[in-house]
Amino acid sequence: MEILGTTLRICVDDLEASVFFYERLTGAKALRFERGGVSVAAVGFFLLMSGPESELEILRKVTATIAVRDVDEAHTTLTEVGAQVIAGPVPTPVGRNLIAVHPDGSVFEYVDRNGTGTGTGTGSTA
Repeated sequence: MEILGTTLRICVDDLEASVFFYERLTGAKALRFERGGVSVAAVGFFLLMSGPESELEILRKVTATIAVRDVDEAHTTLTEVGAQVIAGPVPTPVGRNLIAVHPDGSVFEYVDRNGTGTGTGTGSTA
């Protein structure tokens, strides 16, 4: 499995103020979308999320988003090394994702850009 990079996930109260800060910090323009009642802005290697606390509570359990070349390959590798895939693979605005719990209890989202997605970000539901 080839890991292409990671995205830091940050739950914020004020998405607009946070987008302004992270755009200035990174020099990147935010890519925005909404998923499951949560407003999301991807700015560089930061994924800002804002929405109902009940949704954010779930999203906070995921440590980071890991970009991989192919989610199916990630699924195979993860299960071979003892991780438990608890969601996916499913389509997201960027491609496909899955959520896995590593043997140490850490929870990660794995995403690829395969598929018909047009945005950037997360499709997490775990």
